[in-house]
Amino acid sequence: MAENTEPLLKRKVYFDGCPGCKQDRRKEASSGIPYKEFFYVWIITLCTALPISSLFPFIYFMIRDLHVAKREEDIGFYAGFVGASFMFGRALTSLFWGVVADRYGRKPVILLGIFSVTIFNTLFGLSTSYWMAITTRLLLGSLNGLLGPIKACTAYSIEVCRQEHQALGLSLVTTAWSIGLIVGPALGGFFAQPAEKYPEIFSQDSFFGRFPYFLPCLCISLFAVCVLIGSLWLPETLHKHDSKKMGETTIEDVETPYSSDSKGHTDKDEESDTQPKANLFRNWPLMSSVVVYCIFSLHDMAYTEIFSLWAVSDKSYGGLSFSSQDVGEVLSISGFGLLVFQILLYPRIEKLLGPVSSLRVASVLTIPLLAAYPFMSKLSGLQLTLIVNCASLLKNVLSVMIVIGLFILQNNAVSQEQRGAANGIAMTAMSFFKAIAPAAGGAIFSWAQKRQHASFFPGDQMVFFILNMVELMGLLFSFKPFLIQPSK
Repeated sequence: MAENTEPLLKRKVYFDGCPGCKQDRRKEASSGIPYKEFFYVWIITLCTALPISSLFPFIYFMIRDLHVAKREEDIGFYAGFVGASFMFGRALTSLFWGVVADRYGRKPVILLGIFSVTIFNTLFGLSTSYWMAITTRLLLGSLNGLLGPIKACTAYSIEVCRQEHQALGLSLVTTAWSIGLIVGPALGGFFAQPAEKYPEIFSQDSFFGRFPYFLPCLCISLFAVCVLIGSLWLPETLHKHDSKKMGETTIEDVETPYSSDSKGHTDKDEESDTQPKANLFRNWPLMSSVVVYCIFSLHDMAYTEIFSLWAVSDKSYGGLSFSSQDVGEVLSISGFGLLVFQILLYPRIEKLLGPVSSLRVASVLTIPLLAAYPFMSKLSGLQLTLIVNCASLLKNVLSVMIVIGLFILQNNAVSQEQRGAANGIAMTAMSFFKAIAPAAGGAIFSWAQKRQHASFFPGDQMVFFILNMVELMGLLFSFKPFLIQPSK
């Protein structure tokens, strides 16, 4: 009897008709990297990231053309609210979409989010009034519940990838997200106002001449349509066990500490059915990582807003006198370099240092880098181009290292059945901070422009000094006793 009992204690139950069990079987059958699943995750994350910051290169001109600002000095004030409306909408609904993803599955939330990009991003490009622009961005953020489920689908070994591929999976997610936040402004910079930039192709009387900000939105929406069609074959990863069909099970040999009876019930199933779920707000490893995540998110979003304003401002105000095309080139180069770094280098760095140490190193290196930004305005020509491109690439690489480390901590702090809700909490909190960042960044930048001859950090030096203070706060909060790593 002993010989027959031992294998039974090392068997795992899979339920017929359960998509989560089906995904687990695939992982057990193959120990290789799940390239197809990673590709789905990559393009979906890129799709939802593109609309977020694609408006930054042209929002100033869009607000000007909508004639909502009475004075030129007020344009930045109104532009900040348009930039913040997406994040505010996402903050209102992120927790809701996380709960929906845990109850009904990741795939429905993902499909709805992609569909919202195709509709409301297109309408934003067709905005004829300030309030239409605000409303379409707000609805786009409210219905875009993608990042939480995507993080849950890729971050943990029991969903689409095995434990040994977790760092690669998360690096692909954050790479796609970061590239979207970089390529989005590049699209906005190159394709906004096409009748002015490419008069030999687009006339002022054409459709794109009457709606000068529609072309970059159209490019993103067409990409979203392709992603939506491809996502119809996206595998579901949520476990859906029907208690009425528990007897219809198959057994696969996988080592686990739980035993099963003749009907296929496991001790783990009974335990999960009877025990209530833990209160996520009392999970300090989770909540501490969320707080640190919010601080760095505030910094990154403010930097994104400020960089575009600083790069196009005149050198007499401490800027670089770049055109929108110049900004687009810088951001595109950064996006390509970021992709190479994430695929080839980050998994090795994470394995060597771990997520916490890697984010601390990245935060420390960010501070002197940002402190050097104001002095770039003294450069010109090829030297300026090289320095700005290298600085932009390094800044984005360091930001992504921080984000990946916090993603890993958040997903390791909770079990699978609560991962969607946990990421919903993180997205809700982070979205509130990112909703504040564009408006605050624009206001601080405008204020700094008026103090060019101040004795304490004149002009843009004050802008980057404030960014460094936020970065330093995030760094300090990444140490004990505040940040607690989840126990394995």
